[in-house]
Amino acid sequence: MDIANLTALVTGGGSGLGAATARRLAACGARVAVVDRSAEAAASVANEIGGLALAADVTDAEAVEAAFGRAAAELGSAPRIVVNCAGIGTAARILPRDGSLSIDVFARTVGVNLIGTYTVLSVAARAMAALEPVDADGARGIIVNTASVAWQDGQIGQAAYAASKGGVASLTLPAARELARFGIRVMTIAPGLFETAMSAGLTPEVRAALESGLPFPSRMGRPDEFAMLVQQIVENPILNGEVIRIDSAVRLAPK
Repeated sequence: MDIANLTALVTGGGSGLGAATARRLAACGARVAVVDRSAEAAASVANEIGGLALAADVTDAEAVEAAFGRAAAELGSAPRIVVNCAGIGTAARILPRDGSLSIDVFARTVGVNLIGTYTVLSVAARAMAALEPVDADGARGIIVNTASVAWQDGQIGQAAYAASKGGVASLTLPAARELARFGIRVMTIAPGLFETAMSAGLTPEVRAALESGLPFPSRMGRPDEFAMLVQQIVENPILNGEVIRIDSAVRLAPK
């Protein structure tokens, strides 16, 4: 799918992987709606790329629907490219040393990472299905979700995070199969260790230890390298229903 002149919507677009994706899609000629819980963060990126800033929580279906409505009204079309980057990283043992329970952490993590992704996917699919095809294949749009290598390599303390990202990975193929008749593709990217707001707080010693476990290249990924893969997925019409790891060949140890 040719990105130029299409409407795109990126959740979690105010920072990290989402911001890099919004920038790259805009550089490719898309009209980009930047969605983030933080109106200020969304505005900062949108102003930089000439896009539309939208404040919305992906766990709030009404807010997500409103964001899609505004994107369609103000950018000339419902989004044909939707990238789900909104998510949270949590760490909690199933059985902490103090004997407490972490069920609330599990529910919150699944609520944002999995149910939030599903909410955006559902609203996006409905909006795209009403559009006219853009090519001879009958393509109407593409939805790219974000999982994590933790869905396969979950470490101790990542039960909630790994389960939420595993859910995102697992819904990819059935969603792609269901939406195929509408000309809508569904893909998922599972990033490894990337430079984000979370990694920015690491000490040099911790960073060095993490990077030493990355086979090649032995460094954290850059957000634009994630965004580069988003671009390639959008542009390659045969990519559908798959989860792609982008991780320097790392396989996470138990802890």
